[in-house]
Amino acid sequence: MPLLRPWVVIGLTAQLALLAVLAGFVDLNALGWLVGVAFGAVVSIVLAKALARDGRAALGPANRVTLTRAILVGGVAALVASGFSAAIPTALIVGLTVPALVLDAVDGRVARRTGSVSATGAIFDQEVDAFLILVLSIEVSRTLGAWVLAIGAARYALWAAEWVWRWLRKPVPPRYWRKVVAAIQGIALTTAIANVLPVVVNAVIVAGALVLLCESFGRDVIWLWRQRAGTPAPA
Repeated sequence: MPLLRPWVVIGLTAQLALLAVLAGFVDLNALGWLVGVAFGAVVSIVLAKALARDGRAALGPANRVTLTRAILVGGVAALVASGFSAAIPTALIVGLTVPALVLDAVDGRVARRTGSVSATGAIFDQEVDAFLILVLSIEVSRTLGAWVLAIGAARYALWAAEWVWRWLRKPVPPRYWRKVVAAIQGIALTTAIANVLPVVVNAVIVAGALVLLCESFGRDVIWLWRQRAGTPAPA
């Protein structure tokens, strides 16, 4: 059975271990535990089933890196969730977020160098990125305002729109700029969480990241619309 793979057990155990370590430093409440455990379980279940559909049982080297990043993201999510009722040191959130962002630049390279590039791996990478950005935007919204949530909600708003307008489901051409913009979101939000700059500067940085995100999403939507309408799209 896909859910009985050794890497599933190892991944869930690692997620629980990280949460236990965090609980030794901060007041990780019931909501934090629930969010962290639920995220780890969903990641393992969905990934195991996706790999089974691909006819693969083992976790490739790139997916191992992404799974490690997902475990860190689960820890960040647990801390942010606990922050609704307890004081969580920003240094602890940043301390988990930074390596998660660094590993985001590693898994793709590992996939290419080991010849393990796959559609499932790419989606796994994207969804872990999207959830981390959502969690970070929730944390930043506490100091800068609810408008920051637009950054974290963008991916899920597009996902919801795909259910209404099927033409949005068509794959878009690969663009390196899209990856750059995604990285900028994480860096901008982490900078704001670190709170080493004045609030006004943080707001400007995060607002700039949001503008870039709107431009990136908008370009893809326009391309898809032109394909739907039969209008030749620029290369």
